[in-house]
Amino acid sequence: MGTKFTKEEIKQKIKDEGVKFIRLQFTDLLGTIKNVEIPLSQLDKALDNDMVFDGSSIEGFVRIEESDMKLYPDLDTFVIFPWTSEKGKVARFICDIYTPEGEPFIGCPRVNLKRNLKKMEDFGFTAFNIGTEPEFFLFKLDERGEPSLELNDKGGYFDLAPTDLGENCRRDIVLELEEMGFEIEASHHEVAPGQHEIDFKYSDAVKHADDIQTFKLVVKTIARKHGLHATFMPKPLFGVNGSGMHTNMSLFKGKTNTFLDEDGELKLSKTAYQFIAGIIEHAQAFTAVTNPTVNSYKRLVPGYEAPCYVAWSGSNRSPLIRIPASRGLSTRVEVRSVDPAANPYLALSVLLAAGLDGIERELEAPQPIDRNIYVMDKEEREANGVQDLPATLYDALGKLSQDEIITNALGDHLYEHFIESKEIEWDMFRTQVHPWEREQYIQQY
Repeated sequence: MGTKFTKEEIKQKIKDEGVKFIRLQFTDLLGTIKNVEIPLSQLDKALDNDMVFDGSSIEGFVRIEESDMKLYPDLDTFVIFPWTSEKGKVARFICDIYTPEGEPFIGCPRVNLKRNLKKMEDFGFTAFNIGTEPEFFLFKLDERGEPSLELNDKGGYFDLAPTDLGENCRRDIVLELEEMGFEIEASHHEVAPGQHEIDFKYSDAVKHADDIQTFKLVVKTIARKHGLHATFMPKPLFGVNGSGMHTNMSLFKGKTNTFLDEDGELKLSKTAYQFIAGIIEHAQAFTAVTNPTVNSYKRLVPGYEAPCYVAWSGSNRSPLIRIPASRGLSTRVEVRSVDPAANPYLALSVLLAAGLDGIERELEAPQPIDRNIYVMDKEEREANGVQDLPATLYDALGKLSQDEIITNALGDHLYEHFIESKEIEWDMFRTQVHPWEREQYIQQY
């Protein structure tokens, strides 16, 4: 996937492969993939950054009076979708959004991540490397083609068929991804029935956020071919584990991983400890971005392997931050709270800003918590300096609004639209009457 294409090479490949349509993809505020599909006759115009679309129709972009936006395709993201061959193949580019005046548009999440990476470069780092572990559930489709709540297997962690009936679907997903240039590192059944995880190779932040978006698209498309619905909803079922997207991060200078120090405690560098301290300092505030739905907070509860406390550890899986065992170039900090509903461009922007703030202010990481935090009571947690993550989206939005570093990582435009959209979401949830309430109260009162 790392090949750098020229316009001529792309045109040749389109001709050789019989591509009939081009999709210009971008991501809106909420992390949803949007497409402008164009016929081949428009390819030159697109490659010359001259495709205009109506920005006012996209969530969190612009008002009606400033609606024209331009799509700038990133040539390195050119890929042909392998599953589209029946009716003439479809290829895609991921685009940055620009204003008609040719300025990068500050409301584009991908542009915003690049803005944060520039700040990282001012610190002397050359790459923010990311590896994620996105989990998802497979539900059967009903006779109308709508998702049911019926799972397609009874499998558990690392199970194989016949209990794991999702195995064929998962294998097909992996084959499609590999055909598109992904390096798949692992693919297995997760803890909950119907839950799966596919891990792909780490890469620099922009490419990895692009890959997450492509991954979600492939998973949903191939699942549907198997009569299944793939969902990245963080907690679709009560009483079983939710889906996370553990995010592994490291900062590089050239070929050197700055988180490694062979002589340091746990072989971690001072930079790594400061980065951890920054993540801890801003964790409550960035949670609204890394866990952006009402449903996200149903996952962040004790008892299902998801973190709900702000702490770190070199070994134990109950805190927010874990340091995986591998060292050398693989030395990394894993944040376990992130869920796959997050907009990856925004999530990586706020995580990077939190870590850089720790480095800039030379913050000291607290002592690691190497015992199970779930068995500590509130007094014990407080005595150990362990804070709780926000318990609801409403709480998380409050914490976000009080943190200048994290709001600056989003920039005014994205921050204001994000808050507005999420306050509406919370209000809709808060005022709705849920089945649980009727079950509890309708006879009792």
